[in-house]
Amino acid sequence: MSYFLVDASLPRAAGDVIRAYGHRATDVRDIGLGTAADEDIADHAQRHQLAILTGDQDFGNVQVFPPANYSGIVVIRPPNGANTAVVLSLIEEFLKDTNVMNNHRAHLFIVEPGRIRARPPI
Repeated sequence: MSYFLVDASLPRAAGDVIRAYGHRATDVRDIGLGTAADEDIADHAQRHQLAILTGDQDFGNVQVFPPANYSGIVVIRPPNGANTAVVLSLIEEFLKDTNVMNNHRAHLFIVEPGRIRARPPI
């Protein structure tokens, strides 16, 4: 089981999807970090050993957020104009990939329609 910190850049329903797949999720909006800076969210994730699930592309900057320092960083990158259902389906694609889920710690994943990229590669 994995434990995710869901960023405010994603729909609240992201936590429900995560829990439906047997994992745990905390939404930053529920712990007073809904408007927090990325660095504060990252610090909370590190302290509590949570994987970050976000739509914020800034978390994809490995110079600022080195994957090795985290329990995983997952950046959801939907197509422009995507609705909530598309975003949630991308989260499901990530959660269904057993190879990715078994190796998400210390990795950055960029989840796009039809592909999941890992850094460093798995």
